[in-house]
Amino acid sequence: MPATYDRSLIEEIVREIVLQQPPSPNGNGKPNLVVSISARHVHLTDEHVETLFGKGRTLTPMKPLYQDGFYAAEETVMVVGPRRRMLPSVRILGPTRPHSQVELAFTDGISMGIDLPVRASGKIDGTPGCVLVGPAGVVELEQGVIRAERHVHMNFEHAKFYGVEKGDRMNLRVQSPCSTVLEDLLVRADATSKLEVHLDTDEGNAMDLDHATLVELLPQ
Repeated sequence: MPATYDRSLIEEIVREIVLQQPPSPNGNGKPNLVVSISARHVHLTDEHVETLFGKGRTLTPMKPLYQDGFYAAEETVMVVGPRRRMLPSVRILGPTRPHSQVELAFTDGISMGIDLPVRASGKIDGTPGCVLVGPAGVVELEQGVIRAERHVHMNFEHAKFYGVEKGDRMNLRVQSPCSTVLEDLLVRADATSKLEVHLDTDEGNAMDLDHATLVELLPQ
């Protein structure tokens, strides 16, 4: 059964919900599927970390995420949108990246007054910007605020199991009190990733993922 977390923690970090899948009909066990709900968060460049938190500063890991090498940092920033609407304490995820990026849920965009485009992570050309405020300085992003496209991480063995390739699309079926099928998850396959679906808080809450009894990936 999925783990449950305090609501305040959900707003700070990425939560993981792990379900052991039953054996497949041919006798081979399915890979363990993790469905993670990503709360609003920020990715920063090294330069922006120093601007926001001070010269020479680096991110401080607070909690490892499910994918190896990734973590929720202790540092947070204020995200300021149009007409000074703001989110006061948004968690930074590490490690740093070549381009800074803010990932919000659709509901966040409404409250911030930002028309969020749905984009794959890193595809930020032409997206809205915002202002980030840290204890040591301010960064004005000309672009980089998105609603992250739902997607599934997997390694090449998982891709072979499901009969998909990088860039393909899959569906996610969730059995819960609000059973749902989410379509068009982007497949992000590489050599090392663990099998994990990333959704935002709106999607996870709408399907009552906390009380799910079964999740499964379905090729389109």
